[in-house]
Amino acid sequence: MIRYALRCDRDHTFESWFQSSSAYESQVKRKLVSCPSCGSVKVEKAIMAPRIVGKKGRESAAPAPIEPAEILPPTNSTPLMMAQERELRAKLKELRDHIVKNADNVGESFPNEARKMHYGEIEHRPIYGEASPDEARALIDEGVEVSPLPVLPEDRN
Repeated sequence: MIRYALRCDRDHTFESWFQSSSAYESQVKRKLVSCPSCGSVKVEKAIMAPRIVGKKGRESAAPAPIEPAEILPPTNSTPLMMAQERELRAKLKELRDHIVKNADNVGESFPNEARKMHYGEIEHRPIYGEASPDEARALIDEGVEVSPLPVLPEDRN
């Protein structure tokens, strides 16, 4: 099962569960998905924050499954898919820009700063920085909630 955050054309947001991504696409195409607030069937997926569960919370909460097809659009894009891809990239850029604007960049000291906040040694504040995959795994194993910043292809050029 996949849980999607959805938004109608009148900007009402809601969530719904689907058997698979293809089940979602099929139901939207047949106008079976409607907004519970206004009844509109013009519905699209809204951007969702990743759910990261620390070691302490693994027993009680399982992360929502994400299918790889939902992360990256296919390379043989149709004009409609290209428009959806541009919209997704714009939303990811907006999310990243918001984080960069509202959080402190602690660079390579990110793992240490995140641990200090987690263990109450320093005051909590929004931060971002750099961590290797092994450092990120170690933080998650300790119960420190971390999430990667979205990186877009144009950022690498």
